[in-house]
Amino acid sequence: MSNMPALKPERPFFSSGPTCKPPGWSPEKLDTRSLGRSHRSKYGKARLKYAIELTRELLGVPDDYLIGIMPGSDTGALECAMWTMLGAGPATVAAWESFGNIWIQDAVKQLKLDNLTTMTADYGEIPDLASIPQDNDVVFTWNGTTSGARIPDTDWLEPGRKGITINDATSAVFAMEMDWAKLDATTFSWQKVMGGEAQHGMLILSPKAVARLESYDPPWPLPKLFRLKKGDKVNTEIFEGATINTPSMLVVEDYIWALEWAKSLGGRSAMIGRANANAKIVTDWIEATPWLRNMASDPALRTNTGVCMVFQGDWYESLPDGDKAAVPKKIAAKLEELDVGYDFNGYRDAPPGLRIWCGGSLESEDIARLLPWIEWAYEELKAGRL
Repeated sequence: MSNMPALKPERPFFSSGPTCKPPGWSPEKLDTRSLGRSHRSKYGKARLKYAIELTRELLGVPDDYLIGIMPGSDTGALECAMWTMLGAGPATVAAWESFGNIWIQDAVKQLKLDNLTTMTADYGEIPDLASIPQDNDVVFTWNGTTSGARIPDTDWLEPGRKGITINDATSAVFAMEMDWAKLDATTFSWQKVMGGEAQHGMLILSPKAVARLESYDPPWPLPKLFRLKKGDKVNTEIFEGATINTPSMLVVEDYIWALEWAKSLGGRSAMIGRANANAKIVTDWIEATPWLRNMASDPALRTNTGVCMVFQGDWYESLPDGDKAAVPKKIAAKLEELDVGYDFNGYRDAPPGLRIWCGGSLESEDIARLLPWIEWAYEELKAGRL
């Protein structure tokens, strides 16, 4: 048997969602004064509003944009934007991984939009976004959570374009700069880059998005969870802490703790720097490892959060397809058994491979310690000992 590496990660949490808690987190550090209180109490609403205000500060969201806490995680927030704003004109939905394809299915099978164009690309690539007409509404995913491919820029979105842009940014915010001037509805969940808990999403609306909501009523029924208007106007109370349904105040306090932690480091720039440093460790290792390749072949498209890789080489290519798919599963399972690394197998619908989360809540040393263990497990598997 080849020698095992000497050091294990101190925090072996490499899942791409929910992600690793920030360093120093413990449940005892959460402010629990809002627990057992109504979320509609003065104190409860103040805490919800504080979470919104901290989000605005850390992300640099313009003052005239609205930020609301939504049910159903990023999925609920994104679908709310689609169901309330699409259908007023031509639309394009672009996808290059699993979740983007869900938004395509929403547009095609549920909303059944007229004058709809869909664009797709293989895992690790993105479609020709520059070909999207500027009059079209567009739905896109800033960072492919399951493919490791992100948009390199927003040059394909013209300033003052007629269509609205709906941006699923759930594994991008707090790790990549958002071009707010070109974004009308942006969504994310707390369970991604901030290491928060699931079930709550954020919906950020530009003045143009608000104008669309107030001037347009879709032809389909809207469930209560998607109703953003009171009469003909946007219900601004939703964006001041009065949530549509009951949130978990424990989860809210957890998110607030993570925001305050990020602020103490230096805010958004510090979080982006941490993600960049973490991702560089992994991408440099992939480049130096002959039996791996980055799922995103173009360096300009490579993410700094969920870095995805697939296997290559003579030994791997000689395996039957079923055995190829088993390689990353066996490596991930063995290292979980040894408490070295949890949940870094690739996404179930993606090509077989590994996916290591590199967002700012992880420590670089833990990532660096994981990689020799993957090499060890691969050699053990190749030798028939795993």
